Amino acid sequence: MVLEESESPLNSNVTAFALKAKVIYPISQKFRPLADGSSNPSLHENPKQAVLPNQVMEISTSGSLGSLSQGDKEDCSSSTTIHSTTSDDRFQARAFLKVTSFPEVLTCESFDVKLCLCSLTLKDLMLLDTELRKEKHVMVIQILKIYVTDFYHKKKITDDLFKKILLIQENDFEELQRQLDSRLQNTEMSGAHNSEYQTLEDLERKEREYSEHVIDNMEAFWKQTDKAQQAFLDESKCSSAKATKIMMDLTEKMIAVESLLSESQDLQAMDIQERLFNWELMVKMIDSLKSYIPEECKCRLNIVSNILDHLTVKNNLSVRQKEELLTDLHKAFWEQLAHFSNECIQQSKDLILKRLESCAKKKEEFKHRQKAEQGSLLSKTFHNEDVHDFLKAYHELLEKHRQAQWELKEEDDCESTEAIADLYKELYSKASHALVELVTELFLQTLPLVTGLSVRECELLKEEWQENLVPQLEKWETYCQRRWKLFQEQLLQEKQLWMKEYALSGVMQKHLSEKQEKIIQGVTSRLGCLSDDSVNYILQKHRLLLCSVLRRLTLRRAGMAALARMRLSRKKSLLQELRQQHILQKGSFPCQDEDQWQLQKALESHILEEEEKLEEETQQTHLEFHQQLVTEIQEALQFLQQHMEQVIGQTLLQHARREARKKNLDGGQDFKERLVEAAVESVYGTSNNINRLVQNYYQELGKITEGYEEKKLQQLKSLQVERSERNRLKKKQESELALKEKQTKGLLSVSSAVHQRMVLQQKKVLAQFELQQQIRLESLKQKLLGLHHLETELENQLKEAEQDFVRELAVLTRVPVAVKKKPSKRSKPIGEKTKRKTFQSPQSAEKDDSHENIQESPGLTSGLCRGRLRSPHESEPEPKKNSQEAKKERQQVVKAFI
Repeated sequence: MVLEESESPLNSNVTAFALKAKVIYPISQKFRPLADGSSNPSLHENPKQAVLPNQVMEISTSGSLGSLSQGDKEDCSSSTTIHSTTSDDRFQARAFLKVTSFPEVLTCESFDVKLCLCSLTLKDLMLLDTELRKEKHVMVIQILKIYVTDFYHKKKITDDLFKKILLIQENDFEELQRQLDSRLQNTEMSGAHNSEYQTLEDLERKEREYSEHVIDNMEAFWKQTDKAQQAFLDESKCSSAKATKIMMDLTEKMIAVESLLSESQDLQAMDIQERLFNWELMVKMIDSLKSYIPEECKCRLNIVSNILDHLTVKNNLSVRQKEELLTDLHKAFWEQLAHFSNECIQQSKDLILKRLESCAKKKEEFKHRQKAEQGSLLSKTFHNEDVHDFLKAYHELLEKHRQAQWELKEEDDCESTEAIADLYKELYSKASHALVELVTELFLQTLPLVTGLSVRECELLKEEWQENLVPQLEKWETYCQRRWKLFQEQLLQEKQLWMKEYALSGVMQKHLSEKQEKIIQGVTSRLGCLSDDSVNYILQKHRLLLCSVLRRLTLRRAGMAALARMRLSRKKSLLQELRQQHILQKGSFPCQDEDQWQLQKALESHILEEEEKLEEETQQTHLEFHQQLVTEIQEALQFLQQHMEQVIGQTLLQHARREARKKNLDGGQDFKERLVEAAVESVYGTSNNINRLVQNYYQELGKITEGYEEKKLQQLKSLQVERSERNRLKKKQESELALKEKQTKGLLSVSSAVHQRMVLQQKKVLAQFELQQQIRLESLKQKLLGLHHLETELENQLKEAEQDFVRELAVLTRVPVAVKKKPSKRSKPIGEKTKRKTFQSPQSAEKDDSHENIQESPGLTSGLCRGRLRSPHESEPEPKKNSQEAKKERQQVVKAFI
């Protein structure tokens, strides 16, 4: 009889009504009618104690014992129905406790423990990001310092310049860090109305602003790094080739830095997620201890109540007497348990506070020791060839420090959990002992006086209570073990889901990386004019920035996953409680009657309904965070694109400067100056005959230009015809493809879902876009190649015309100038020796004009010719009296055209 009366509340009509009404907490009778018809509050069940194991709560770790000392909670802290729309709308704005370490979660009495744990995960991710960013800054600055020091030791820069460069670098990078710290501090302080509590909405905003500030800082850091490199190279006055080699070496070292940090970040991010699951296990263990104490005591009290009911049936007790005895027993016990619970909670808080203080001291000692080790390593002297050794040594040192801090945290978390568990075990012992004393007093002292039963009969009743208690406790222990196993299975499912999302994130990151590399390779291939070293430098620079961006976005994605989990934590917890309740109740009743079967069906339909709601909300939440992530990716890639545009522009500018310098070196600038000077001093050339020579030169230029324009127009027309033909063929292919699609459209509509058709259409549009883009690129390539060929031909013709003009001018003016012959289309083959000849006399100059090829350097262009000359005269020597005037006039003419 006792066992039947202590079965699950699902057997009662009250529970049936609760399920049909979709009420989370099964309705408990707070008022029981007495024998005289009056209604007084029943103390058989303490309204502030923990709920039954099969009751569905919004939270699971709020502490069933905490309610004994905290009194009634505010209604806004929990919802009464699983589908409360108002509660869902207010969920993001609901405040939860702000914690700084895991041991605080063990003592907090908030209803949102999962939110606290996820907030700790976000804090760990932020701390990891900060540590890796500082490590990157130190290593990059140290790399620059090593290169500057190497130049100083090689006497390529002075001592003052060496100190100046290092000081500027340190000041600039420190200013960047101060700006970031200030922005992050403002973000942390904004919206903080209460320093002890925070809302999910505030947390999402802070994470978003933090990511924006970090991206801005990363952009400023790489700009500052490029600025420092360029300033160092400008001050060192090294050659262009040497500067390019140094830039490539620096970029290669920085890519190695990013690779080390990326690998470390991936491993530690996985450890952080794994630690979250371990935290949930430890919190669940403490929660089980908290709930075990009142549930077991309630089971003991229920058996006492059943025995008193049996005495009432035998008329040994009246209903009023039974109510009074149970009231006194419940009141005395729950008061003692509340007192013990208050002591336990206070002891827990004191214990955690002491452990946190001790842990803070250990961390401070660790920090000082680690800082000294880092300073010792940084103070060592490294050379260029030792950069990789330095990077490896410094990274391994910091990894060792992080591992030590990690082990210290884990050790503190485990010891704190064990200490709290010992306190609750002690509380269980005290509560059990107090209840045994109260029950003994009831059976051996109170009942003999009230019922008139003998002491021996009352002892037998106590023995009956103990006998009935054994199977009930065994049943409760089995129930707890099954519930623990279900929780582990649910946690394993969440872990598998997280691993799946992590793998998907890796695939998306790889796809993004490959796409960006393909883009930059296409850009460099279309430039065409750059050398292999310049192209390799651009690709290396892009790879460096891309690694930095992707590493930051990977952490941001992990943070978004934690935020999404926090949003869905409430409904997930409620649904898990429903599933747990269904599985446990289904296993408790292998043979069900009609009422039990209906109740199970009602619960199953309720679970399906909530699963659909959770799935819908999950998709909406993930879509929202995905769109936000895509926006941030686009902003980060915009920074990458702008930075690479600057890098490519600087590379093109340096290439143009090298080409111009090369032409100046290879050109005949000295020859031109000597020719001008000799032509001015010559008495054989006048402005009139030089004017005639220049007019002929202009006519030749006009013919060359007209020919170039005609060829250019013809080529553009032919390219347009080819493009029209390609467009016609493309439209023909598209029409044939559309015809095939119409033929298979009916079959596709029947056999394929709407989503599949949309995917096919999307692939088709993307393929067409890529094809059109490739066609345009090929057309532009052909156009550029043709124009480049025409421009090369034009340049050669202009050079030949200019060389003819210079040669004829030298012959006309009888200039005795030694000229180095260079091959052209009309010159001798390259294999033959180029002779140098000096004019001895006007006669010999005229004689040799038929076979001497006087050629100007390619550096001279037709653009030197300006203006018009006066009418030509005979090419005869001027009278002696006008020699000075003729000299001035010849000088003006020659300088105008040479």
